[in-house]
This record gives sequence, structure tokens and C-alpha cells, in this order.
Amino acid sequence: MCLGNALMLQSRRWVLVGLLLVVLCLRHCVVAGAAEPLSLTGHLHSSADLGTLRDLRAEWHDGVLTLSSTAANLFARAVIPAPRGGWDLARRATVDAEMTNTGENPVGVMLWVVGDHGWEAALASSTLEPGETRTLSCNLRATFPDRTPRLNPGDVKCVEVMLAEPVTPPSKPDEKVPPATHLSPRITKPIALEMRSLAAHGEAPEWQWPAGRIEVPSVADGAAAPGKRVRYRLAGDESTGIYCILNLPEDWQAGKKYPVIVEYPGNIFYGPACFSSGLPDQCVIGYGMTKGRGAICLGLPFVNRGTGTIAENGWGNADDTADYAIRMVAEVCEKFGGDRANVVLTGFSRGAIACGYIGLRHDRIAPLWKGFHACQHYDGANWNGSTMPDAIERASRFQGKAIFQTDNSKEKFRPVMDVMNTEVTWANSGLGFHSTAMFLDDRPSTLQLREWFQELVTAP
Repeated sequence: MCLGNALMLQSRRWVLVGLLLVVLCLRHCVVAGAAEPLSLTGHLHSSADLGTLRDLRAEWHDGVLTLSSTAANLFARAVIPAPRGGWDLARRATVDAEMTNTGENPVGVMLWVVGDHGWEAALASSTLEPGETRTLSCNLRATFPDRTPRLNPGDVKCVEVMLAEPVTPPSKPDEKVPPATHLSPRITKPIALEMRSLAAHGEAPEWQWPAGRIEVPSVADGAAAPGKRVRYRLAGDESTGIYCILNLPEDWQAGKKYPVIVEYPGNIFYGPACFSSGLPDQCVIGYGMTKGRGAICLGLPFVNRGTGTIAENGWGNADDTADYAIRMVAEVCEKFGGDRANVVLTGFSRGAIACGYIGLRHDRIAPLWKGFHACQHYDGANWNGSTMPDAIERASRFQGKAIFQTDNSKEKFRPVMDVMNTEVTWANSGLGFHSTAMFLDDRPSTLQLREWFQELVTAP
């Protein structure tokens, strides 16, 4: 009996060991399976499935994206849109792609993973010599310097591949260190590239939604409606490329009046220090100021009537841009209940300079504004004609009640503020980056801005 019991006990031990090995094997298989690369191009069947193409030729064939360009004005690129239903990247670590320079000249390449709903993008970039192959890897958990996430990996709308021309400035006689090569957005020489194996790699913990972060509605075509951000065109602009972004608040009701936030976007610029399209689609400050309720938000373009286009770079025609703002404010007030006595102008970077350069351009536009909010620059920054003496002259036209400055130098812009002769609030966001991401969370500077706005629009 003792021997029988011992054999039975030993048998049970081996069964338990076997079960444990099975569990470990299954766990290993699950982990290994989860870590397998996830192709991001399974929904592409031909070149017609690609998204926007700009200043380049593109062909998709047998898993290879072939790109080439002989000349480009600003940031030649190809867009690979997410499939219907999106990509499941919430537990992935990186998005990688193999790049090969198939041309005869060096080529700069930027690989962007672009978020939706107000999220920005993750970047990997490099310069490739003719014949060189390199794998670029975008970190899906990339953050700004203050550790604010740049991207929600579960909400990626596209991957963009941008081509650029490497440029090395000439050395000066007294320079000990040769100047660094940078990527020029303008292409003047023929360049060619092949991309293969675009896929998500690695594992990461389940992405956690940051406390206080708000989600901005995607931009769509269609009629204006509460809670929607839509491309809106003035009468006569239907056949042009000119549009603005109109966002009626979630609580909008016909017949009621609402404050209006008019916003200008930054200049087009893509690189390690900025992700800016130059289009009104990227205007999110107003939404961050209101959290989508209680005010109409209007993202305005810089306009060139002569070409019927939006100016992603510069002012377009500054007079056309100012006239467009006057017309759009009037239309929003007439058709959607905008309150003419509570119109606030805001902007980021180029858009912040535009508060004065466009918003105070002449006596027809200056009286529109009850207040200004400027983020990371202001009129007088000496950019594109915005000189300090001219900014001071324009400042005398300001008739509003208050100004809020985010991430701007009090010392630099004090001469302009003094002429505007009104209350000025100065705040530091702490983001540490050229971006508008700070307005989509509950950091102290954003809470202060929201309080400032509410006090401004409820004051007589």
C-alpha cells in the first residue's frame, strides 16, 4: 500500500509538472504571437488606395511603395491612410519601415505616425546616400519634454512619408565645426525612394488615457451641426481650395447667442521641433479653451484670392486674409448665433503673430475683437514683415478688454502690450515644445486660460 501510494503521488506530480509546462508553452505562444510584426499595409491593393500625394509620383505594387520627385516646393509627401476601423496599435511599441534610396542623389526621409482627434505625431527621420538602405522606427510612446504623450497609439489616422533634400550650408573660415546638414522642404534635384515592410513592432503596456485630456472631433465635410468640426465655405468659394473649420458647440441651439473664438494656425513646418500643416484643420486652441461647449470655434485660413488657395506658408495675401476674417465672423454671427460683442482672436506661432499682423491690420477688422490670446509668438517677432515698429503702430488700433499670452516673453513684447493699454495675463505652459498640445489637458496654464475666457465673455 505504501509503495502504491508513493507511485500514485509521483504520478500526480508528473501530471502537475506536465500541466505547468503546457501553461508555460501556451503563455509563450501568446506572447510570441502578440510580438509578431503587424503589417500596416494589408488594406493596400493598388496605388489608388493611397491617400494624399503632394509633389511626387507614387506607386504601390507587391508590398513596395515607390516614390520619386524632381521638384517640390514644400514637403513632398505620400499618405497611407488607416483602414476602415483603424489599426490596433494600443499595445505596440514602434512603427518601422525599411527605406532604400534608389536614386542618384542623397535623400532625406521623414516617417510620421499621425494621430487623430487632436493628437499630434511621432517622427523618425534620416538621410540616405544613393543605394543605402535603413530602417526607420517611430516610437509610439513618444512624449513632449514634460512627458505629455504626443500620440494615442490606439487612435492613428495615417502614416506619412515625406521626402526632403539634404542641405549642408557652406563653412565659414573661422568655423572649427562644420555646419550640420539639415533637410530642406524644397526639392531641386531628382530623388527616389522605396519603402518596404511598414509594420508595428514590439510590445508595450496598455496605453493609458492621460488625466484631464480632452478629445477633439475629427474634421469632416458636411453641414454644420452641434459638436461637429466641418470644412465650411463662403458663397463663391465652392470651386476653390479656400475653406475654414467651423465647430458649433455640443450645446448649440438655434436662436441662442454664443461667443466666437476665431483662430489662426501655425505655419507649415515638419521636423523634430514641430508638426504643423499650416491648415485651419489643425486649429485646436479654441476647442481646448471651451472643451467643446458654450462657444463657436472658427479656424481660419490664410488666403490668396488670386490663386484660390489657402496659404500654408506665410500670410497669403494679407488683405485677402483680413477680408476673409471679416466676412466669416459676419456670417457666423448672422447664421449661427455668434455674438458680435464677444469675439475673441487666438492663434499659434504664425497664427499668434497674425493676432496683430492681420487682426489689427486696419480699422475695419480691429473693432471685431474683445480680446486676444497668443501662443508662442506675437506681432513684432520680426517674421515675414512683422517688425516691432509696425507692430506698435498696429497695436494702437486694439479696442478690446484683455490679452492672454501663453509661452511668450514679457520682456520682448512689453513695448507692444504697453501701447494696447489693457490687462495682460502671462502664462507658461511647461510643455517645452512648439505645439498646441497644452490646451487639451488640465494643466494650470490651460485652466487659467479657460477662466480668463469665461470672465472676458461674461463681462459687459
